[in-house]
Amino acid sequence: MSHLAIPQGYPCAFCDYLQGIRPFTILHRESLAAVLVTREQRGTSHVLVVTTRHAPTILDLHEAESHAVMKLLRKSVAAIDAVDRRPGISVWQNNGVDAHQAIPHFHFHVAGTVEGGGTEWGEVREMSISETDRIADRLRPYF
Repeated sequence: MSHLAIPQGYPCAFCDYLQGIRPFTILHRESLAAVLVTREQRGTSHVLVVTTRHAPTILDLHEAESHAVMKLLRKSVAAIDAVDRRPGISVWQNNGVDAHQAIPHFHFHVAGTVEGGGTEWGEVREMSISETDRIADRLRPYF
């Protein structure tokens, strides 16, 4: 039993994206994990590595999902490095409301750093699907 306070968010946005209920850019998908291009770009080529099964936090993952996520996390970092050639790549993951988890579905963020370093933590413009599709098109050859 986990002591984490999980954010509310049902129906789950990520599950809806993966099931095609709501439009979103899916860069790459395998049976246990997928890579999405977020519409809130907080860095260069900001993607999300998610489980395909609904799992609220890292504590809810099965062993095979852990391996699948790590495989796609490493591919995402390599793709961003090859395409964007940023001097840094940020990887972060939040579990529970107190850790600033906003969507109750396990995911890693991966983003190339912005000019001056780091990533954007304030308000960012929400991109259109066509814009995130273009980011996916640039990264897809590395998957």
